[in-house]
Amino acid sequence: MHVLQPKHTKLKPEEVEKLLSELNISLAQLPKIKISDPALPENCEISDVIKIERISDSQKPVYYRTVSI
Repeated sequence: MHVLQPKHTKLKPEEVEKLLSELNISLAQLPKIKISDPALPENCEISDVIKIERISDSQKPVYYRTVSI
């Protein structure tokens, strides 16, 4: 992983359920990330949810993506 690359973490099924209920959305409504993306952690499969943490000044914004083809 490159030093400038944001941290990518695969969420557990319990965390996915909690996230979807908090945001009141379905899995299909999350933005997509391709399974071929080199930033994805090992053992990712289609429909997994990835948490992306970027560092910007003193903030740490978090984004979520679902793995797709």
